[in-house]
Amino acid sequence: MKKTNFIGAFAVAAFAVVAMASCDKSKSQNDDQAASSQVAPTETKIAFVEVDSIMTQYKFCKEYSLILQKKGQNIQNTLAQKQQQLEAAAANFQQKIQQNAYTREQAQGIQAQLQRQNADLQALNQRLSGEFQNETEKYNNALRDSIKHFLASYNKDKKYSLILSKAGDNILYADKAHDITNDVIAGLNKAYKSSPAMKAPEADKKKK
Repeated sequence: MKKTNFIGAFAVAAFAVVAMASCDKSKSQNDDQAASSQVAPTETKIAFVEVDSIMTQYKFCKEYSLILQKKGQNIQNTLAQKQQQLEAAAANFQQKIQQNAYTREQAQGIQAQLQRQNADLQALNQRLSGEFQNETEKYNNALRDSIKHFLASYNKDKKYSLILSKAGDNILYADKAHDITNDVIAGLNKAYKSSPAMKAPEADKKKK
């Protein structure tokens, strides 16, 4: 009787082990099916834009580069002219000193005046340089905003996951199939309207 009970108990235990194994296998299969039924990640679409080409072919860049170049040249001319005037006045002062043309009080007054002119020149240099830097920063911000705005609209249809800016060798390798530079330049130029600062010189050229 005990033997029969032992065999029966063993059979029940064996059945339990098989059932557990079967459940584990079934659970594993279900997990695999669930994992396979999940949506696979979409393919990453990447494109790049040649920054140097934008700088040379985008009308906005070409026009504002001329504006900044003209402003920078005007600043240099203004500072150079005032520097020459100050140097000439200082040289004349030294010559008159050697000729004993001034009294001590007169010499001190002229020397103080020259020092004030030099300080004014340095202040003017800092102010004009700051204005030029602010203008350049304003241009750079406007350029970045115009490109970002265009790409946001452009990418609604293209669906790129990532659009890189390629400048020099910052990207070691890039397949030309992913180059959208020409599309971007064409779109930017189509949307861009010349600034009033550039329309005036063009109108003057036509009159001539």
